[in-house]
Amino acid sequence: MSEDDILFERRGRLAVVTLNRPEALNALTLEMARRMSAVLIEAAGDTAIDAVLIKGAGDKAFCAGGDIRRMYETGPAGGRYPYDFFRDEYTMNARVFHFPKPYIALMDGIVMGGGVGLSVHGSHRVVSERLMLAMPETGIGLFPDVGGSYFLPRLPGRIGMFMALTGARLRAADALYAGIGDAYVPSDGLPALEAALAAADLGGGDGAVSRVVAEYSGEPGAAALAEQRAAIDACFDAGTVEGIVEKLQKRGDDWSRRQFASLAGKSPTSLKVTHEQLRRGGALDFDACMMMEYRIANGFVRGHDFYEGIRAVVVDKDQRPAWRPERLEDVGADQVRRYFEDEPFEGDLTLAA
Repeated sequence: MSEDDILFERRGRLAVVTLNRPEALNALTLEMARRMSAVLIEAAGDTAIDAVLIKGAGDKAFCAGGDIRRMYETGPAGGRYPYDFFRDEYTMNARVFHFPKPYIALMDGIVMGGGVGLSVHGSHRVVSERLMLAMPETGIGLFPDVGGSYFLPRLPGRIGMFMALTGARLRAADALYAGIGDAYVPSDGLPALEAALAAADLGGGDGAVSRVVAEYSGEPGAAALAEQRAAIDACFDAGTVEGIVEKLQKRGDDWSRRQFASLAGKSPTSLKVTHEQLRRGGALDFDACMMMEYRIANGFVRGHDFYEGIRAVVVDKDQRPAWRPERLEDVGADQVRRYFEDEPFEGDLTLAA
C-alpha cells in the first residue's frame, strides 16, 4: 500500500480520514483496513479528537468494495492473503461499530461491499444524490459480509433479504427509507458540512454532530423502495430461496420478473448461504455476526464460486460465470451448514473487548 492510500488529518477537533484510491474507486486493500484500524484506535484514545469523519477521494465513489482481484490472484493457489484480508477487514468493521465517539461517513457516489462496512456501522451516515449503494456479493459467488449479517436482517420488513439476494442498488431516498442513511446532503454541500463540523464544538457527542448535519440536510425525493415495499415483503419472506423464487414467479408482474431474472444469474450456493446467514444473524449481536461471517468467508475462499465470479465479472468480464452447482436444488442443507460449522483458517475471529 502507498502511504497515501488513506489520508489522515486533524481539522480542529475533527479527525478526517480520506480513502485515497480514486483510480480504483477507493477499493479497500488489506493494508488500508489495517491502517484504518490503527487510526480508529488512535482517535478513540485521543482526548483532542471529538469525532471522526470519513470520505472518499474523487467524485465517483466513497468505496466500491474490497480488493477482490488480489484475492483472485492469490487464493486459488492456497495463499493466505484472502484469509488475512477478511480477518483484518472484519476486525476493522467491529472497530467502526464500537467506536466510542461520533463517526460520520460521507456516502457520496458508489458505496458497495467493503464500503458499506466502512460507513453503515457509524453513528452518522450522510448520503448524497450520487449515492449508489449495494451489497452485490451473490453475483460474484460470495455473500453480503462486512456486518451484513447484523444490519440487513434489522432493516424494515424484508428489505434486507431483498438487498442481500438480488444485489439491488439503492439511491439516496431508498437509503433513508431503509434506515441505512441518516441525512441527505447534496454533494456540492458536503465540503461546507465538513468545514462546519471542523469548526463546531463537538464535545456534546452525537447530538452536537446531529445538530450541525441537520443545518445542511435536505429532502432527496421519493423512495422507489416505498413503492416496492409490499411486493418485497410478500415475496422475500419465504423460508427458502426456492420459496422466494416461486413467489416471484406466481406474481408475474414486471418487477417480479426482473427480480427472478436477477436471482437466476447469482451463485446458487451464495444465495442459499446468504439466506441462512441473514436468518441466523437476526438473532445475534454484532460481534457474533462478525465471527460467523469469518467462518462463512473461509468456506468461500476454499471453494469454487468466489473465484469463478471474480473471473466472470472483474477479470474476463464475460458475465458468464459457471457456478458449481449450477442449480438451487443441487445445493443441499449439509453443504450450506458446512459454511457455518467448518473450522476457519488459523481459528475463529477474535475481537477485542
